[in-house]
Amino acid sequence: MKKESFTSFMKQVAADLQQSGNLGTAHVYRSSLNAILVFQESESVEFREITPEWLKHFEGSLRARGCSWNTVSTYLRTMRAVYNRAVDLHRAPYVPHLFRSVYTGTRADRRRALDMEDMKKVFARLLQSAAIPPDMRGAQELFILMFLLRGLPFVDLAYLRKSDLRGDVITYRRRKTGRPLSVTLTPEAMFLLQKYMNRDKRSPYLFPILRSAEGSPEAYREYQLALRHFNYQLELLGRFLGLKDRLSSYTAKHNQFSI
Repeated sequence: MKKESFTSFMKQVAADLQQSGNLGTAHVYRSSLNAILVFQESESVEFREITPEWLKHFEGSLRARGCSWNTVSTYLRTMRAVYNRAVDLHRAPYVPHLFRSVYTGTRADRRRALDMEDMKKVFARLLQSAAIPPDMRGAQELFILMFLLRGLPFVDLAYLRKSDLRGDVITYRRRKTGRPLSVTLTPEAMFLLQKYMNRDKRSPYLFPILRSAEGSPEAYREYQLALRHFNYQLELLGRFLGLKDRLSSYTAKHNQFSI
């Protein structure tokens, strides 16, 4: 009987996560697996091949490809979780300190918060001009709304439900932590919310970002596509405004913490 490889085991773990509804984690596992296969230039990596030396070379390869240290850490921590699970199931040998020599921490690779001068540019009303696409203007106003909602992450914005809004208060649970939060809307935030809120009476979502049922693979794909488009428009906006630092969906959160 053919022995199970590390990559086939990892593929099964990702499939199990997908099946159980952990779509974001499954996506991270598949991305990590793809990075491993690109490095190995093979369709399979055996458990016995995973050594401290192999891991160090993998880490160096990721950096050479331009991956940030946080991305490197994500891939290596995912590998470590998979390997430890295999050890617990007696499918891989226990190797002491296997991941000791590679980076599995977190660090700030770049400033995500803008300075006050750049934030003033972002909050300034864009001129009514054909040179400014509607998508860019919409991204600017959604970014401002996220900032006014105490740095609301885009994932929480996408999954907000109409039932989360009562009067001028939004009450919701963070997707990442499950922590319950309440935000009172300022008049400016209420104006933007009413401008961009979902007009489809059949949809449970507060904003027209998702169409599919919450927890479904389709909804997760819709979220990923929307996030990608939002960040692309913010990048264009940052260039248009001549910002010194990169503008992204994370900036609303980090500026909320820094101001």
